[in-house]
Amino acid sequence: MDAELVQLKSNEHLFFNILPIEWQDNIVPFWNDYKSSSKVIVFYDGDDVIAGGILFSAMPPDLKLHSTELQTWFDKGYLYIGFLWVAEHKRNQKMGSLWIEKIKDLMPKQKFWLVIEEEDLGKFYEKHHFIKEQTIVNEDTIEWVYAFKPNV
Repeated sequence: MDAELVQLKSNEHLFFNILPIEWQDNIVPFWNDYKSSSKVIVFYDGDDVIAGGILFSAMPPDLKLHSTELQTWFDKGYLYIGFLWVAEHKRNQKMGSLWIEKIKDLMPKQKFWLVIEEEDLGKFYEKHHFIKEQTIVNEDTIEWVYAFKPNV
């Protein structure tokens, strides 16, 4: 694979544009409030962003409803992985796995956490040594918190 992992520092829209519209609605309007506590890290293939995610060091906009119970992860030094996405034409090529492993390699002592809305995704994260830590039950949804702690 010839894709290059880079942090987008001023042209984050290149990543936002590959996200589903409902995800864009959850981050783009709020981006100016979050960009100082976030890093957009993507894979480029030529001139195209083909996969990426956002590392948050403060509560992201899509989790504000649960900020009280989830703030503890930031207090313990974890970074939140949000909006992890792979472009449709690059699916089933292990891009999501590669992104996670590269991030862990870049920050070998860093702890990470994330929230999933589809229980089946848990298997993907467990493959990368994330552990289910918490279940959040709302009126009409269930979400799961997964965390990764390095062995260093």
